[in-house]
Amino acid sequence: MKRKVLVVDVGGTYVKLLRSSRDEREFPSGPRLKPQQLIAKLKETAQGWKFDRASIGFPAPVRKGRIAKAPKHLGKGWIGFNFARALGIPVCVVNDAALQALGSYHGGRMLFLGLGTGLGSALVWDKTLMPLELGDLPYRRGHIIENYLGLPGLGLLGEKKWKREVAYAVTQLRKSFIADYVVLGGGLVHRFGRLPEGTERGQNENAFLGGIRLWETRKHSRDLRWLVL
Repeated sequence: MKRKVLVVDVGGTYVKLLRSSRDEREFPSGPRLKPQQLIAKLKETAQGWKFDRASIGFPAPVRKGRIAKAPKHLGKGWIGFNFARALGIPVCVVNDAALQALGSYHGGRMLFLGLGTGLGSALVWDKTLMPLELGDLPYRRGHIIENYLGLPGLGLLGEKKWKREVAYAVTQLRKSFIADYVVLGGGLVHRFGRLPEGTERGQNENAFLGGIRLWETRKHSRDLRWLVL
């Protein structure tokens, strides 16, 4: 029987639900959103959809399918929250940037950077997915790098200087990770008409493909395609 996967992409501003790459619904997120509210809104928003498992991309470090650190841009109570118990179906949880990265990958060594409320990041190579936390890297004037490349940086620098800053940082990070190419995703990537050299534009629908691919990592699969670190 073909699996019916619901892909949930949790962001700092919106939560997006995808039943396919073209069938999407959403509801607002934000600093007051807690686990119980997410589950209630998810069930409400997904009414009429049939699914028997879910893939969830979450904006915080995830270890062994559980949230390991409190998210910066959401409410409290997320650490260790059991999504499978709350939804009553099998659930696979990974970092939200890792979900997008998995769906964006097409070979070689790829660095994914998500420009949004913060800075999401992941590295993919040789059927291996490694979530990263580059947003906390020390950067200019005592700030962390996501304060310059994410939404705060856009307000701080203005669009023209912000684009130059992103281009500079992307080039340096690509060299540091010896990446063949960088995929830029997130809500702010649409502000670029022309991307830095060696960079590709991510697509929102890639989150759905990542959510489907994520189930190929399950231990019971005979064809272990992806290793998630």
